[in-house]
Amino acid sequence: MSTKNIIESLDFFSSLNSQQVEALANISYVNFYNKGYVLHYEKQESNQLLFLVDGLAKAYKIDKHDNEIFLYYIYSNTLLSEISNVNSNVLFSFSNIELVEESRILCINYTQFRDVFLSNNLLNLEFTNEIVSRSQQLQALVNREFIFDSVAKVAMMLYSDLEMFNKLKRHDISLILHIQPATLSRVLNRLKRNNIIDIIHGRIDVLDLFALKAVYEEN
Repeated sequence: MSTKNIIESLDFFSSLNSQQVEALANISYVNFYNKGYVLHYEKQESNQLLFLVDGLAKAYKIDKHDNEIFLYYIYSNTLLSEISNVNSNVLFSFSNIELVEESRILCINYTQFRDVFLSNNLLNLEFTNEIVSRSQQLQALVNREFIFDSVAKVAMMLYSDLEMFNKLKRHDISLILHIQPATLSRVLNRLKRNNIIDIIHGRIDVLDLFALKAVYEEN
């Protein structure tokens, strides 16, 4: 698949016409990276605007004791770069971004992208939406880490990321949510008793999505 075809496959660029896509392809290239590759580190500056074409990545930070603090997953067809200031000539990373699976990345020269597109009021709305979306992710993170109890934490992850919940080992989920594995098991059994979820051969099936959302929204 050509760079132009890849750009056309990404939702972020759906408003561009063929000529604009061609112009974007001229300042872009595609790279393949292996699982475990760190695309950028916290506080690192970059002139590359990155999109995850396919694969899976995670954002995390490292605390003063060198412990990994999981933030969120980043899925295919999504902007990887963290945008906080559209007026800057460089991108500044808030967190570490590591690939969880073998991934294909679209890399765009950010300086030229600003000059050719943002300066001409192209893709500004898409950028604004990305900033809002990232802000909502961080708000959810604050709730998860500082406001929610263990039941709300589990309910929110089941509601927002059921596929990943079923994909991960329970031990890994406990680490992400900062709760004990035994606590996770008790919460899941409680949700099952309340007929909000079912557990079939270790996989979670949500029976009442509205009730599940209410568990963490009323926390």
